[in-house]
Amino acid sequence: MGDVRRRGAVALGITALVAPLTLALGASPAAAASCTTQTGPYQKQVEKFLGRPVDGKQSAADCKAIQAFQTKHGISPNAGYAGPVTWGVMDLMQKQKAVGKNPNKDGKCPVNKGRIACVNLSLQLSWIQDGKKLVYGPVPVRTGRNGYETRTGLKKIYWRNIDHVSSIYDVPMPYAQFFDGGQAFHSVGVSMWNPPGSHGCVNMTKTDAKKYWSLLKKNDDVFVYGRKPGT
Repeated sequence: MGDVRRRGAVALGITALVAPLTLALGASPAAAASCTTQTGPYQKQVEKFLGRPVDGKQSAADCKAIQAFQTKHGISPNAGYAGPVTWGVMDLMQKQKAVGKNPNKDGKCPVNKGRIACVNLSLQLSWIQDGKKLVYGPVPVRTGRNGYETRTGLKKIYWRNIDHVSSIYDVPMPYAQFFDGGQAFHSVGVSMWNPPGSHGCVNMTKTDAKKYWSLLKKNDDVFVYGRKPGT
């Protein structure tokens, strides 16, 4: 029965793959679209975030700066338009930065479990704490998109595979640590702010996924709470 459960865990893991698959495989981003001359509804906010002159009017230089940001983080279309998706990413970045080194200020991640990996979906942040002591993080993560939400609640890491690969799509999921029905921490090769999100897994940079691998072990607790913007 153990082998059957393990195979089931692998199969479930396939549902947690990142998307788009081509990006996960490290494919080159699409060529930049032509720059738009349109002024977006979040023009002033985007200009301020990028350190541009804040006049609320689109310029060629504004467009190039916005477009570079969109291309870096996989925001499509990358035409330099200051729309809701682009501003949403920037706003999230600002909120993440404001957390500083006190990610559990709200006290929502349990402090009576010893070592635990916490995931705040609302801020797209994760960290490891031991009681009230911060062990690692907080770090930006990329969780499940609308319809594939990362499930909330208290879980435990039940299976770890450092070189996990999807048997269907042949997409690598390095440093995979599964904690809930195929949902896992693992590294990806895309920006942590690449919309709309994963298929349920908690995506991390390679550096952070490696650190989580070294700090966590089977049966360690994981607590997921909040709600990802846009879900």
